[in-house]
Amino acid sequence: MRRRKAAFVSIEFSSKSAQELLGRQSVRTTFKLSEKSIDALSILAGQLGIKQKSLFDHLIDDIPTLQVIAEASAEYEIPDQRVAKTYVISRKTLQNLEQISNRYKTPRDALVELSIERILPLIKEEKKKHEQRKELLAKMNKIVVESEEAFAMASNSLDQDDPVFRKIYQMMRTVKSCHSEIDNCVERGKKIEEF
Repeated sequence: MRRRKAAFVSIEFSSKSAQELLGRQSVRTTFKLSEKSIDALSILAGQLGIKQKSLFDHLIDDIPTLQVIAEASAEYEIPDQRVAKTYVISRKTLQNLEQISNRYKTPRDALVELSIERILPLIKEEKKKHEQRKELLAKMNKIVVESEEAFAMASNSLDQDDPVFRKIYQMMRTVKSCHSEIDNCVERGKKIEEF
């Protein structure tokens, strides 16, 4: 068999592309924030199944909103009880934050704190969903018991090669698998109950 040589396409890589890649590079930086803000960021990221870095970058990367926050921050009182917390964020996010902080003479910590406060309504929504998930899990618990009873009946009265036995077995495995996933989702959401 004859091998073909791979054709290489010349693709230009601009300095703008290189800057964008450098902007995505992760850096560590420390902020002094209230425990409520730290918890809010952690809980929402967990509920949404995303990394805190992604959520942090999303909140701070929105320059027009960050400018509005900076303008309104004069009335904001930084909480007395603050904790130093190190986050991994993109270099671009850190640059945006420092640029707005310098331009509006607003502490970075205040900008971050106020940006995180924007997600509090989302946490309330997620808390309601969590309660609904708990109710659905309770119903699923009953379905699991009923499917186990149906499987026990099928085991006692039908052969293992019977098509109805196989379908009931398949259904029970599927129900148990789904139940396990729902249970894990509700378990992960328990952090939001105390928020």
